Amino acid sequence: MSVESVASPGLWFVSIAALLALLVVDFLVTRRPHEVSVKEAAGWSVFYLTLPLVFGLWLWFQFGSGQSLEFVTGFVVEKSLSVDNLFVFMLLLAAFSVPAEIQQRVLLYGIVGALVLRGIFIAAGAAMLSAGTWAFLVFGLVLLVSAVKILQTALAGHPEAKDTSKMRSVRLLRRLMPVTDDYRGTKMIVRENGRRALTPLAIVVVAIFATDVVFAIDSVPAVYGITEDPYLVFTTNAFALLGLRALYFVLQSLLAKLVHLNHGLAIILAFIGVKLVLHWAHGVWPAVPTIPTPVSLGVIVVTLGVVTLTSLRSRRTEETVSRP
Repeated sequence: MSVESVASPGLWFVSIAALLALLVVDFLVTRRPHEVSVKEAAGWSVFYLTLPLVFGLWLWFQFGSGQSLEFVTGFVVEKSLSVDNLFVFMLLLAAFSVPAEIQQRVLLYGIVGALVLRGIFIAAGAAMLSAGTWAFLVFGLVLLVSAVKILQTALAGHPEAKDTSKMRSVRLLRRLMPVTDDYRGTKMIVRENGRRALTPLAIVVVAIFATDVVFAIDSVPAVYGITEDPYLVFTTNAFALLGLRALYFVLQSLLAKLVHLNHGLAIILAFIGVKLVLHWAHGVWPAVPTIPTPVSLGVIVVTLGVVTLTSLRSRRTEETVSRP
């Protein structure tokens, strides 16, 4: 089967150029290490949430409501998955005792790594879809397995910060080069005692890159469950990831309160997994029903709304019980 896309080569070029320009702006913003205020983070978050809304409206007028709705639905899925990504980033930043003034630079490196990895996975996914409808079955099974794993983690409670010294990537780096005892601003490699040495910043960036791989495996098949267009898959991932740096500082205190977030993500991934399997089965047996995009958007929004409310209520109940 052929994978059709609304994007021309020119649109791809403009979109990638705009993405790179936004990343350059982010690097310039984080060039001077400083502790991010809530006001600054909120301003950037509003900016990065406005961009996909404007883009969705442009898709509506340019290509029709179908593509626009697919983009919005995919964006909501990717944004919800990225919030879970932020929770893992929070654990890693705490585990490595990253100074507050350089945390946003670490997050930016993580976002760039995620964009590169998802670009690779998106291209691989498009190639698989071009090879045949069996790719939908593979993607669906991947999401169902991921949903089970996430639900198991959710039922066991949020995981504590891992012993990062046992991570394979961290151990390999420590074997290859010496590591300084303290951070040196935003530098990852310094010269110490006549030898080049890594700073802890380099170690934490590698650890975050390693987690990016895991999240890419879940997120790319999930958005392919919403749209088959590689361009829309790319843009939903790009828009969802670009605002993560600022969103982290806005949600930093709220993340710990979303105790049911993983339950919701497990439901969403399982739902999209079932949708993909049905889509594959429909191609083999036309009588099998498929799930339209508006229904998918409704299920995803309602699920996120419910788990947010139940999380806040659960947290409020715990605080009430703990009071003397």
